[in-house]
Amino acid sequence: MATLTNGFLSKAHRFFTYLGVFYAVGILLLGIPTIQRYVLYQHIFRWPLFTDFNIPESSGLAPGKTLNLKLSTSDNITLGAWFILSDGYYQRNFHANGPDVPPITLDVAANALRKRPTILYLHGTAGNRATPSRIHHYSRWTSRLQVNVLAVDYRGFGDSGGQPDEAGLELDAYTAFQWLVDHGSLPMDILIVGHSLGTAVASNLAKRLVQENIKPRGLSLLAPFSSLSVVVETYPLFGVPILQPLQSFSLGRKLMKRLIREEFNTLSILQELNMPIFVAHATSDVEIPHWHSQTLIEHLLNPILPPSLNIPSAPGNTLSEEAFKAYKESMAKRHEARALLVKKKEVEKFGFVEEFEEGVQDEMGQMFGLGAI
Repeated sequence: MATLTNGFLSKAHRFFTYLGVFYAVGILLLGIPTIQRYVLYQHIFRWPLFTDFNIPESSGLAPGKTLNLKLSTSDNITLGAWFILSDGYYQRNFHANGPDVPPITLDVAANALRKRPTILYLHGTAGNRATPSRIHHYSRWTSRLQVNVLAVDYRGFGDSGGQPDEAGLELDAYTAFQWLVDHGSLPMDILIVGHSLGTAVASNLAKRLVQENIKPRGLSLLAPFSSLSVVVETYPLFGVPILQPLQSFSLGRKLMKRLIREEFNTLSILQELNMPIFVAHATSDVEIPHWHSQTLIEHLLNPILPPSLNIPSAPGNTLSEEAFKAYKESMAKRHEARALLVKKKEVEKFGFVEEFEEGVQDEMGQMFGLGAI
């Protein structure tokens, strides 16, 4: 019996030793820039396969509704993009040309830009602009909100050249924004919409536009995160948050900060963005928990709410009865002020929408004045 027990313990010890070594090697491999790039952006997953970007109709878009584009960045990267007409404008163009509607031209796109607002869509990790869930977005926005859509693939994604990094993605988004302006759109008619990783790209773009004194129609963040360093702490790989154990000790946290080479820190720049901001997040999101959005909203609200009193954070320190009463009163005042400023609405089968100053696209349309023909 003792021999069996010792044998089991010996095997268990070897198993956990190997597991520890494997985990440590995996963490160190993540520190290699090339590997980290592929893990972060997942641009190697070119789904759907064998997409012909020159024929957007093959991906489910209506005939003659989409113009395939090649955009050139200031650092000589060629980006693939689709410009999709708003439904109202498309229908008029379609009926004017009969059943054999020709492919749209730059002149048609330029006229559409002058007639209707446009969404600049910045997608998340993996896939490309032809991913079915993104096609669904384009179709709903062009019909429900009556907007044009410019969907761009960042460098390294889809048929775009180069390799992705934070500065490069910001430049790609800026290039797409500038293309819209150069071809007839007013900045105030451009709504920047980011999803997941695209929310950080969108926020970086918005910051750059503010610095250049350019004010777009607004910024819409769908499933955003506060910063990359925070999201990787709990991000699940095959359902397991493999990096979370490193957060339990000081050396692990320092190692994480040294390993992560990109910032994507939306929280740090959000208050600089003097434009309407829409934030929406599914409460069922398992990859990016919805408390990231709540953190961003509270960060935006903090400067305009009554100040709160700090309480001692060190163990063993206590508050006097008077200090605790003052603390409770300050929190009550903040709660009351927040209730007056913020309208919170639950969206069926999605989650919540909070805004200050039907479906998510309806709320977004209402906030930014989109939808009317």
